[in-house]
Amino acid sequence: MKLIRTVDAEGHVLCHDMTRIIPGRFKGPAFKKGHIVTKEDIPVLLEMGKENLYVWEKTEGILHEDEAAAVLRDLAAGEHMTAGAPSEGKIEIKAACDGLFKVNRKALLAINSTPQMMIATRFGDTPVKAGDKLAGTRIIPLVIEKEKMDDLRKRTLEASDGLPVLELKPYRHKKVGIVTTGSEVYRGLIEDKFTPVLISKLEEFDVELVGHETTDDDDRMTSAAINGLLDKGAQVVLCTGGMSVDPDDRTPLAIRNTGADIVTYGAPVLPGAMFLLSYLYDKEPDGECARTPRVICGLPGCVMYAKRTIFDLLLPRIMADDIISAQEVYALGEGGLCLGCDVCTFPACGFGKGRM
Repeated sequence: MKLIRTVDAEGHVLCHDMTRIIPGRFKGPAFKKGHIVTKEDIPVLLEMGKENLYVWEKTEGILHEDEAAAVLRDLAAGEHMTAGAPSEGKIEIKAACDGLFKVNRKALLAINSTPQMMIATRFGDTPVKAGDKLAGTRIIPLVIEKEKMDDLRKRTLEASDGLPVLELKPYRHKKVGIVTTGSEVYRGLIEDKFTPVLISKLEEFDVELVGHETTDDDDRMTSAAINGLLDKGAQVVLCTGGMSVDPDDRTPLAIRNTGADIVTYGAPVLPGAMFLLSYLYDKEPDGECARTPRVICGLPGCVMYAKRTIFDLLLPRIMADDIISAQEVYALGEGGLCLGCDVCTFPACGFGKGRM
């Protein structure tokens, strides 16, 4: 770049966007990078307070802000994402489909710890819709050394452990089974009001209900119902009721007796402290475990009456085949308290935003 007076800029090529702000009416680039300044442009530039301009003088080893922003975009954006055109050193990344948005926090921190560049994202492990904003990249100076961007690319790849910085996992078609437990429902003493709530939540995803069973407070009966739904091809089985420490509450035992691995029984989330998550790893013909396990959940009563619970935090991950670890559940404690706001804005709120 070289610095010249605006009154002498006719015929020169601008090396960056020129932002114009008209309060309450307009904010954006009045002149784009690469624009050749005309005689008529000069009064407008002076009105914008631009008495001096940087014009482009191509130098080997130096990148324009838009070129460098594109490097950040290519580092960050994974599959199922779209990116806008560079503008003033910024590029916006959006979701190309519905799914679960994930952030490689170690790699993102490596980028944002590097001077003169940044990537800002929405929270990871949150559901998004096609067209939602996911992230924005920005180069701070007008130009930057290519060597710095090459070094950043190398360090980011090392920090990311070969994983994308940003990832969007599309939801998968899931066959779902529901087991309603409890003698009061089994014997017809009360109406089952839990299942309609689950159906309503599942309708947000691509699911096929393969069966619904109702069982007494009998762990063997409940285990048999779960196994029956698995035999029908259920990839997700949701068990309602029987999750407390009362002597008649035997759903956790019933799930354990299916052979499923219990990830966690209990979670630092309110509502949802008595939630159970487990995985059942089927064996392939070669004896290896299937890559995608089947999921069996025990849902506490709060899922029936509270607007948002731990089930809302983890269901999108289950529907995107995103394996959940016990440590990730434990980390939900910070932010794991739903405030029960009069106007619920979930997932655009702090509920469930705990981080390791």
